[in-house]
Amino acid sequence: MIKFGTGGWRAVIGDEFTKENIQILARALCDKMKDEKVEEEGIVLGYDRRFLSKEAMQWAAQVFAKEGIKAYLINKSSPTPLVMFYVMKHAFHYGMMITASHNPAIYNGIKVFTYGGRDADQEQTAQIEEYIGEITDIPVDEMPYDKGIESGLIQEIYPLNEYLDSIIETVNMDAIRERGLHVALDPMYGVSETSLKTILLTARCEVETIHERHDTLFGGKLPAPTAETLRALQNYVLDKKCDLGIATDGDADRIGVIDDTGKFLHPNDILVLLYYYLLKYKGWKGPVVRNICTTHLLDRLAKSFGEECYEVPVGFKHISAKMFATDAIIGGESSGGLAVRGHIKGKDGIYASALLVEMIAVTGMKLSKIMEFIRKEYGYTALEERDYRFSQEKKEAIKITLLEEKALPEIPFKIEKVSYLDGLKLYLENDGWISVRFSGTEPLLRIFCEMEKQEDAAKLCGIFEEFLQLKE
Repeated sequence: MIKFGTGGWRAVIGDEFTKENIQILARALCDKMKDEKVEEEGIVLGYDRRFLSKEAMQWAAQVFAKEGIKAYLINKSSPTPLVMFYVMKHAFHYGMMITASHNPAIYNGIKVFTYGGRDADQEQTAQIEEYIGEITDIPVDEMPYDKGIESGLIQEIYPLNEYLDSIIETVNMDAIRERGLHVALDPMYGVSETSLKTILLTARCEVETIHERHDTLFGGKLPAPTAETLRALQNYVLDKKCDLGIATDGDADRIGVIDDTGKFLHPNDILVLLYYYLLKYKGWKGPVVRNICTTHLLDRLAKSFGEECYEVPVGFKHISAKMFATDAIIGGESSGGLAVRGHIKGKDGIYASALLVEMIAVTGMKLSKIMEFIRKEYGYTALEERDYRFSQEKKEAIKITLLEEKALPEIPFKIEKVSYLDGLKLYLENDGWISVRFSGTEPLLRIFCEMEKQEDAAKLCGIFEEFLQLKE
């Protein structure tokens, strides 16, 4: 039952996320490492603040120790990007992070990273699933944790300073110091507070934090930085007259932003802002990578600077792979994850936050004003997003209609092309588009539509909603 989706393996705690399954996955990775003859270098493991995350990390480490593979455990709850950084910096072939990222609190999971600190790609995760299928001695053998520590096969580490120093050395801290910015943080009960406060306080920002305590239920909300979940941060930014508000998801690889006017900036806007800043103000050159559900405004921006915008399926492993292949300077997705050339090969909400603060300091402009200028220059787009839950029977019916019969509803817009790269995507002649696909991390059907006008985006989503009979 261990299947990898677009963001690793995720499962409901106590259902499929169990000690037995965690250790089966660990044993499969042990076998893979031995076959590849990389077991002597060991593996890095980290965990976030979710229920059973620390215990799950230790359970996995006990299997690695039993198999003679040294496990380096980051001994405090930490951001996912820290694990990726350590894998990259110290040339490990594999790393693991116990997290379900932005999923509801009843979920937990495991992300696997490969050489260079990259998300394990589809080929790698398929191979791990094959190794899992070959394991018959269940439950798998483990070494007692204390014995693993005594033998040196389990070693507890805490490399946070090394990770933070790498960001501080890259960001223009002098420019930030000169501005004296007032920043509100919302770690969403997750793991970003220490990292973000350390960086921002070092840059002499005034920093205030909400939702910093440890709560495995994430305050009863989804630990994803969206317009709905960041209302408290919006109010805080306005009440305290902050320059901006920054939020990160549960494991700090995604970012959410509230501008100086209290407005939620969609992750699409953040990507456009940072790509523009890197091109215009830092003088970088290179393409951008986005997934199929991310704004085409990036295409216009890239074209204006003589650059290319590449489109890939959903799943950050596709973005990081394409960035590597094209030497892109930034890549990201509409759910809030982005990567920048020269840093780690995956999403990092901590680094993205620091770069955003640098942009405000260097440009000398309010975030709202920068976004206003970009929209005047490159046009305004409206995004409509809708999620639908379904039964297994309904899922199969949608698959048949959408992906096998490839039926389409009548729509009042001219279709330029149709793509089945990842679910269904229609490209329209007016530069609009609509994407319909099943989530790779949750049991959801997701519809994204971008048009010039919000009413057109809502209308098109409604047509597909009716066509697929998504409303009960």
